[in-house]
Amino acid sequence: MVEPGDITFEDIQAASGRIRDMVRVTPVKPSATLSGLAGGPVWLKCEHRQETGAFKLRGASNAVARLGDVAGVTTASTGNHGRALAHAARQLGLPAVICVSKLVPQNKLDAINALGAEARVTGMSQDQAFEEARRLQRDEGFALIPPFDHPDVIAGQGTLGLEILDQVPDAGAIAVPLSGGGLLAGVALAAKALRPDIRIIGISMKRGAAMAASLHAGQPVEVEELETLADSLGGGIGTANRYTFRMVRDLMDDLILLSEAEIAAGIRHLAVEDAETVEGAAAVGAAAVLAGKLKADSPLVLILSGGNIDPARHAAIVKGEI
Repeated sequence: MVEPGDITFEDIQAASGRIRDMVRVTPVKPSATLSGLAGGPVWLKCEHRQETGAFKLRGASNAVARLGDVAGVTTASTGNHGRALAHAARQLGLPAVICVSKLVPQNKLDAINALGAEARVTGMSQDQAFEEARRLQRDEGFALIPPFDHPDVIAGQGTLGLEILDQVPDAGAIAVPLSGGGLLAGVALAAKALRPDIRIIGISMKRGAAMAASLHAGQPVEVEELETLADSLGGGIGTANRYTFRMVRDLMDDLILLSEAEIAAGIRHLAVEDAETVEGAAAVGAAAVLAGKLKADSPLVLILSGGNIDPARHAAIVKGEI
């Protein structure tokens, strides 16, 4: 059994039972056009239809459900994890302060505030936002739930891997949007425990991909955070990364990096051909197929990880204006 990072398949199974009533089972659907381009069956895992619009609710719910007596919860987030943590905290009646950088889009800040949490804007990077979250942990007794490098978060995200193989049992590969690595680590651990031969393909953007740079360097490194259509994939992985760097390094079979134009094409294609409104991070699998960088030698599942994109920006992308 694959058990790197001291997180086990049993942890993911336990998380699945723990959050069963806190998250949705999201649908999968075939994509005829992408299947034709990829040369084999392509399935879309519609995780952007999750309660808070992104997969992050799985990890946040599992982590919050395991907390003891705390003053509240906090994190640093590019948006989706913060929204998920705010939702999970509200379910348990806990205050939440979500620390974000100035690069996080306003629509994501509004969504966090609408859930009764405080979106606290601080600094120009996720690393700087984390400094405020750590202060809240140190000075005010808040539980800090990181967006990816945490055993309970990784186990929660791994429930998506269980769900995918339950819905597409003959899947030969899963394409996973890659940022800090919590989603890929959890999905890969779950999927490879059940199917050791399954391929896990990480996909990210060329602009400021911290995990890709860290893997190239052989250790976690800092990168400049740049504006990108895949804003949810931004941010560092932390130079003191304990879990996800090692798990991604050991469990990922391939890595694909995309240009901004390729990501825009993925967003546009999913909207026009598959009637799915997704953010840039969720479109990277489709974008990789469109760019000829990803084939379906066996049934391929693309995780549509989130749909929290500004409507005006999405409309401009679909029209080809971006």
